[in-house]
Amino acid sequence: MSDLKTIKHVFLLGIGGIGMSALARYFKSAGMDVCGYDKTPTPLTKELVSEGINVVYEDRVSALPEFVSGRGVNPEALVIFTPAIPKDHQQYNHLLSCGYRLWKRSEVLGLLTKGAPTIAVAGTHGKTTTSTMVAHILRFTGVNCTAFLGGISKNYGTNLLLGNREISGEIIVVEADEFDRSFLTLHPDIAVITSLDADHLDIYGDHNSMVTSYRQFAGQVKPTGTLIYKSGLPLGDVPVKSMTYSIEGQADFMATNIRVENSNYVFDLTHNGKTIPQFILSWPGRHNVENALAASAACYLHGIPFEEIRSAMFAFSGVHRRFDYQVRNSEVVYIDDYAHHPEELKATILSVKELYPGKKILGIFQPHLYTRTRDFADGFGSSLSLLDELLLLDIYPARELPIEGVTSEMILNRVTIPAKGIVSKADLVAHVLKSDASIVLTLGAGDIDTLVNPLKSALETKFQITAAG
Repeated sequence: MSDLKTIKHVFLLGIGGIGMSALARYFKSAGMDVCGYDKTPTPLTKELVSEGINVVYEDRVSALPEFVSGRGVNPEALVIFTPAIPKDHQQYNHLLSCGYRLWKRSEVLGLLTKGAPTIAVAGTHGKTTTSTMVAHILRFTGVNCTAFLGGISKNYGTNLLLGNREISGEIIVVEADEFDRSFLTLHPDIAVITSLDADHLDIYGDHNSMVTSYRQFAGQVKPTGTLIYKSGLPLGDVPVKSMTYSIEGQADFMATNIRVENSNYVFDLTHNGKTIPQFILSWPGRHNVENALAASAACYLHGIPFEEIRSAMFAFSGVHRRFDYQVRNSEVVYIDDYAHHPEELKATILSVKELYPGKKILGIFQPHLYTRTRDFADGFGSSLSLLDELLLLDIYPARELPIEGVTSEMILNRVTIPAKGIVSKADLVAHVLKSDASIVLTLGAGDIDTLVNPLKSALETKFQITAAG
């Protein structure tokens, strides 16, 4: 299948994933019959159901929709799967035995972006925020844009922005995922690479192999396109036009005079000797200044004037679970963040320290994946030692089976602060309420988000009582 013109039905194995759900919404908007499987109901799958997309939660062949339940291949059906689906999954194996080609999300994005102007954002961290910023700037400035995002935009309340397919010149924004080398299906007009810290070593084996794949992705930018990357990344000589950005030193695009004003990050943007002052980012974090600079560079190269980009950036509300304020009053601040890599944790914690100097910070962290815990235990220990107090949850396994000897204890033993411990999810709220920290952070990419509302409610109740007393 070289295009999607013959497709009338779409089935997604793992439909509740943030990237998969965006594809489900896209095909539903195109008038196709869309349904999918996921392991358990979540707020996101419930939203899909409310939008007319059928979701099943039982791994039985009889639960498959009629258009893929029979023997043989339905030529009007497209089946998309996530690598998180286990290899003994009944529906997965039935579809394979029937002869279906099972497409990865990234491969379908490759088909959708083929022949269309595309901005692709890659990086071991920062790509969700940066791609959401790019999409917001384009939408805010009136550009016909469709965007497949790896997070929920707080401006638009969705992970999918739809452009007008009937008007020529529609540009597509995608988050280019390095997991399983997925981004090598893309050939963008503008590519952004935000970071190259070691990650997914269960896939790549070592950091050098991961960097090699990023270089290959960089080399797939169209001959007339441009690669934008953070200054200092070890990309070497890539056979395309390239430009750099930096918040620390010389680059083609620079953020200078970075400061905090009224809890906002403010910076000036310099390019080709010209400085555009007073970019105001109401969504905090020095690392988000870096993301904003990358997004501004991409949109400028697409033809948006810096002054319009500045106005759009001021109106940017952020991404769900990225430095996401839950409670903010005179007694306590509670922030939820998706950080799950040592460098992400470090960036988030340092940003909190810069915004709230001298305040006691309690962090709750749920490690994500046994392999990541094993490979980066020292880094996790170092980053989490920046906190004043730490509560660790058990490892969230996602797609992995346990690895003998790999537990949250590996991280705890490497954390140097005295106020630290491992708690269960059931006991977490009680432990947090005993703390005298004025800043509370929940951190991680697993199911720690299910604790956000209970913790938010408990903190609001505690400090309402305190205020009343």
